[in-house]
Amino acid sequence: MRTDVACTLTLSSPAPATALLQVALAAPDREQLTVLTDGRPVDPEEVAVPGARVHRLQLPAGDTTITYTGSVDSAGSPREVTPAEWAEYVRPSRYCPSDQLEGYASTEFDRTRPRVELVAAVAAWVHDRLIYTAGSSRPVDTAVDTLLLGQGVCRDYAHLTITLLRALEVPARLVAVYAPGLDPMDFHAVVEADVDGVWQTVDATRLAPTSSLVRICSGRDAADTAFLSLFGGQARFGSVTVTATVDGDLPAPSDEPFPLA
Repeated sequence: MRTDVACTLTLSSPAPATALLQVALAAPDREQLTVLTDGRPVDPEEVAVPGARVHRLQLPAGDTTITYTGSVDSAGSPREVTPAEWAEYVRPSRYCPSDQLEGYASTEFDRTRPRVELVAAVAAWVHDRLIYTAGSSRPVDTAVDTLLLGQGVCRDYAHLTITLLRALEVPARLVAVYAPGLDPMDFHAVVEADVDGVWQTVDATRLAPTSSLVRICSGRDAADTAFLSLFGGQARFGSVTVTATVDGDLPAPSDEPFPLA
């Protein structure tokens, strides 16, 4: 299955600024990244960090347009969970304070169930517990805030799923993806969990087919996977448009964990 993705971001800055960009496919077959400030090209510097391809941009003052296109022709192979990943993703993180929900998770879920069933059960519980509501959450909200509020967007669904899984001693991480079939189209956040030593993907929102997702990057939570971060200056974010299409029919969203290449 061939998947084609694209995004365009606009921003303006009264003074020079440094931007960290995470929109590139993790393993593209073809891609192009173009950055223009007031029509002049800006050269992106790719920085390799664990779980991501980060592009650092030294932006001059002015209006900047960032355009990325990429495609991938195959699903790739499932990823094994390394010992280092196990250690990193079983612990609490900024937006996923799993140590605060250990008792709660233990009363809601039977941790003795087979791992694949436990992961699916947590994702189904989050889907049933939350209401997807655009604009309902703040950028600083943690999974505990989301649980108490009872609503959120894909980021919040992912954070709560990750937090409950880690509270059950299941390593889990957030994955930023392009999601063919997502409506309205945007960058999307899902969860990878350790299922018998292999990373398997679940999406508690059920807004897009899990088997059609294409990886951008992964991390402890949204702090590691933001598509754009600005440092050392001021800028006003303008707009973002995202597209993701496949060359065949899309399957229906599934509750079952699925390996994401």
